[in-house]
Amino acid sequence: MDTQDYITLERQYLARMYKPLSIVLNRGEGIWLWDTEGKKYMDFLGAYSAVSFGHLNKRIRKALIDQLDVLDVPSRAFHTDRLGEFGKALCEFTGLDMVQPMNSGAEAVETGIKAARRWGHDVKKIPDGKQRIIASHGNFHGRTTTIIGFSSDADYRRGFGPFDGGFDLVPFGDADALEAAITPNTCAFITEPLQGEGGILMAPKGWLKRVQEICKKHNILLLLDEVQTGMGRTGKNFCFQHEIDRPDGLMLGKALGGGIYPVSAFVGTKEVMGVFDPGSHGSTFGGNPIAAAIGIEAINILKEDGLAARAAELGDHLQRRLKGLNSPLIKEVRGMGLLVGMEIHHEKATARQVCDKLLEKGLLSKDTHGTVVRFAPPLTIEKENLDWAVDTVAEALGEMV
Repeated sequence: MDTQDYITLERQYLARMYKPLSIVLNRGEGIWLWDTEGKKYMDFLGAYSAVSFGHLNKRIRKALIDQLDVLDVPSRAFHTDRLGEFGKALCEFTGLDMVQPMNSGAEAVETGIKAARRWGHDVKKIPDGKQRIIASHGNFHGRTTTIIGFSSDADYRRGFGPFDGGFDLVPFGDADALEAAITPNTCAFITEPLQGEGGILMAPKGWLKRVQEICKKHNILLLLDEVQTGMGRTGKNFCFQHEIDRPDGLMLGKALGGGIYPVSAFVGTKEVMGVFDPGSHGSTFGGNPIAAAIGIEAINILKEDGLAARAAELGDHLQRRLKGLNSPLIKEVRGMGLLVGMEIHHEKATARQVCDKLLEKGLLSKDTHGTVVRFAPPLTIEKENLDWAVDTVAEALGEMV
């Protein structure tokens, strides 16, 4: 079959939830991908930060294969030899106390929401059903009905109601608005420290530190969604570490699975995690021996290879070079570490058009919100490869002027 045959087959049998670029991939290694016609591309998207260690990372593959040789998924009905080890590794790495392993990022967020609501009822003594959670405008935490119920994006919500409510929105990065929105029934504030899907949007410096002070003052939980920004992506092991020691609860996913297996987790303090009892939450696959083995190895790679510091250094270089292009199409370059957004002047071109042009030249990225090209390459990328990518961006933009 040729490229169009594969695309036609997919369109025939798959629900239209995505609008992918016109490419059919069938092989990957490190920062490189190949299509069915043999053309080679540099992956500058990293599966939205899921492939932080490169495609088919040898250590992640070995952890997977070694575990597959002995035990797969016995469920949480029984203890396994890897789960406690995974929990210990993740708690020590995050600085938090207890873990509920899940599979997808959205599941980790749902777990955090349940924990916050029960904490609000059991600990803060809010009447059941009256608990409220504050979230940031422009948020993206997943696509379950609960989560889209507090999305500010009408496209995510259209036709999927009714929603269960219990959420209030405040502008992202506005600590005063957060404090003004708190009521006696508020149990938590959930936010991304940096909005990825929202367009690589940065909060003002000092915002997260002030947010934590406000949460402590009013006795509400601070829950941080680092599914995309965690695991070294922004130049620290976790984005929150740029300003605070730890939140009350942390959602992780994507890179925790090494780009090979869906692994996520909600990690929290003992006080927060103590609200769960047997039967109150769970996951058949969450924390299974395969997931645990991969999660442990992902943490080990990140620490041993110094990938967070590497992301900080290479991210600074990437931003300097992109800002130095001085293209009339570029409105702004922003980001942290190796999570960078290049905003396009919408009256001159769309971000999708830029991504299509980059595709032609062998560089893979994806647009978000129509105006921003998102760059999130594997953290293992070399500096010379970054330079090639920026040169390719310059060439593509030059042809579009």
